[in-house]
Amino acid sequence: MSIDTPARGNDLAPGTEVAAVPAPDGPPAGGGPVVALTHRQILMVFSGLMLGMFLAALDQTIVGTALPTIVNSLHGLNHISWVVTAYLLTSTISTPLYGKLSDQFGRKGIFQFAIVVFLVGSALSGLSQNMGQLIAFRGIQGLGAGGLMAMAMTIIADVVSPRDRGRYMGYFGATFALSSVAGPLLGGVFTDDLSWRWIFYINIPIGIVALIVTSAVLKLPFRRQSHQIDFLGAGLMMLGVTSALLVTVWGGTQYAWSSPIIVSLSIAAVAFIGVFVLWERKAPEPILPPSLFHIGIFRVASCVTFLLAMVMFGAIIYLPLYLQLVDGVSAMVSGLLMIPLMLGFLVTSIASGQIVSRTGRYKLFPVIGSLLAVLGMLLLTHLGLHTSHLTMSLYVVVLGAGMGMTMNFMVLATQNAVPPTQIGTATAGVTFFRSLGGAFGTSLFGAVFIAGLSHWIPVLVPGAAGKSIHVNGSFSMSPAELHAFPTPVQHGILESFVRSLHSVFLLGVPIALVMFGLTLLLKQVKLRTSSGLERPSEDLAMSDAAAGAGDAEFDEDLVGPGMLAG
Repeated sequence: MSIDTPARGNDLAPGTEVAAVPAPDGPPAGGGPVVALTHRQILMVFSGLMLGMFLAALDQTIVGTALPTIVNSLHGLNHISWVVTAYLLTSTISTPLYGKLSDQFGRKGIFQFAIVVFLVGSALSGLSQNMGQLIAFRGIQGLGAGGLMAMAMTIIADVVSPRDRGRYMGYFGATFALSSVAGPLLGGVFTDDLSWRWIFYINIPIGIVALIVTSAVLKLPFRRQSHQIDFLGAGLMMLGVTSALLVTVWGGTQYAWSSPIIVSLSIAAVAFIGVFVLWERKAPEPILPPSLFHIGIFRVASCVTFLLAMVMFGAIIYLPLYLQLVDGVSAMVSGLLMIPLMLGFLVTSIASGQIVSRTGRYKLFPVIGSLLAVLGMLLLTHLGLHTSHLTMSLYVVVLGAGMGMTMNFMVLATQNAVPPTQIGTATAGVTFFRSLGGAFGTSLFGAVFIAGLSHWIPVLVPGAAGKSIHVNGSFSMSPAELHAFPTPVQHGILESFVRSLHSVFLLGVPIALVMFGLTLLLKQVKLRTSSGLERPSEDLAMSDAAAGAGDAEFDEDLVGPGMLAG
């Protein structure tokens, strides 16, 4: 059904058609229509979102398989975690800002801005001449990536109700599945036959297509909301999180835990985070509203997402390293051997999504999924010098299945629990904790891995070779360099790597156990049957009642005449 609505102030032009769907609990306050999109329109919107998400997903799968080659080319295995951490750090800090900015300037414009920033970072990363440049440019790339996932998930909440969202999980599952196949293949071809730099350059043509498609299909109704952007809060958060990450990366490896640098960074981390918390309580519009933490589901979902991201990035980064160095496979083959991880994620994500759409109950799946994550990390601690690829594939399928049954439902439960006006902020909040968990997991696991190498190489590598290999300096080693050593030395180095990786995966077990305990606290709340666009916002309701809705305005650039005709 469609109706013609008269223009009010800066609202839709006269004659613009808006689909009206009765709200589940009656008409909206103020008598205004409730906007809905048809299934066909939702699919058009999804086509744009999937291209943006494909950029971010492809970057993870391509970079993961090429990391050993990159650090060998630019020198410095001890910096491997920072190639990922810099990306995750900037995406973490920027994610909460995107929610506020999209409320003020529109989802479409901010989503496209994120794509452009991501492409600039990709081009600069490909031009890097040393590890310092690569880490800095990956940080720029992360600034764009912070908006890709956050905006995609927010737009989904705008157009699809929580109860129906399971029907569409398959589309995003297919996006991740395609990236899991295309990433290793392209990454392997570029790394082995061309140059690792092309793993970044490939983003540019894909991003241009994404910009063209989103310009055509992302025509979303948008009610402008004025915001005071909390730049001070973002700055305090960045300083606090960066200081804490440096402690986890440098402590015990590059500097002693009792060194003045580590002690100073620890004090700085506590101070900046403390000031950030105090400021957020007083800020007119905090970047991470304290009111969200009064919602139990948001607290649980944020903690579970944080811990799950730690486990996930520990596997994504270090499994390709194991395959390329210990098994001696190429970058392409190591990437292909990671496909079972994504297949496990894809199958359980789609299947559980369909079941939740039918039953309306979601709690059981994160509980089972977190248990599978515990089992998966335990299995990975059994990887050895002679573990078959089939056995490893079975291990990672279990881990992927656990992630698929857990990750999506944290966002779903949060979006279902918060008021309509906080969907964007709450979605960005959960995404923030996912990025934060990935950043801390990467740096923490990296520190454990390097510490393990520092311990085991002098012990297991015989003769002078064990003392000549310095892990804390510019240690790097390709399979070709490994095979240049005598057989006993090769065996000692490989055994050191395997034992160091065991420490990484073993650390993931208690993290996953804590995650399981938290999922038991997740409340089961009835899933709403109306999307964000169908649920009138509180500010519009108050504005309609007090001033005839004259203050709210629609972004006319994002709404075409007749676009929402039912």
